[in-house]
Amino acid sequence: MSILLVTGIEGAGNCADVIGKQLEMEVVAADGRRAALALLRQREFAAVVVDETITACDPAAAEAIWDRSGLAIPMQINFAVSGAARLVREIRSALRRREREQELARRAAHAAVESELKSTVAGLLLQSQLALSSSDAASPVAERLKLVATLAGDLRRQLSATAGTRA
Repeated sequence: MSILLVTGIEGAGNCADVIGKQLEMEVVAADGRRAALALLRQREFAAVVVDETITACDPAAAEAIWDRSGLAIPMQINFAVSGAARLVREIRSALRRREREQELARRAAHAAVESELKSTVAGLLLQSQLALSSSDAASPVAERLKLVATLAGDLRRQLSATAGTRA
């Protein structure tokens, strides 16, 4: 992934080069709304950093850029008072924050799916055992119910074992 800097300041290309070397990422500089929107139509970015002067002078341009930025981290920084070192710190911090948020979201989704699976397996196990207790033990249906109960029990043990290894 790369980073998009949107600014009209002179030397933006040099600034992008310095930031790119520091972050070990490709950094592309766009000198205004049109250039930024063209780049956003062409590819995805990890972060879109817009100069505060653009947002102050042309809020509609900034809004168009944010609307097109997709999953990129939107950042607004005053390039006139921020040096390359500060830009690097801000961008690095935002990227790390995004990584932590994505990891937490992955964990939450995994826990939700695991919980749903455990609930479904418990219901399947319970219902098959109830059906077994109320039916003729020698019938072919009872044999299949025993197999379903065994499989559900095995799946429940596997789910419990994987939850135990993560904890």
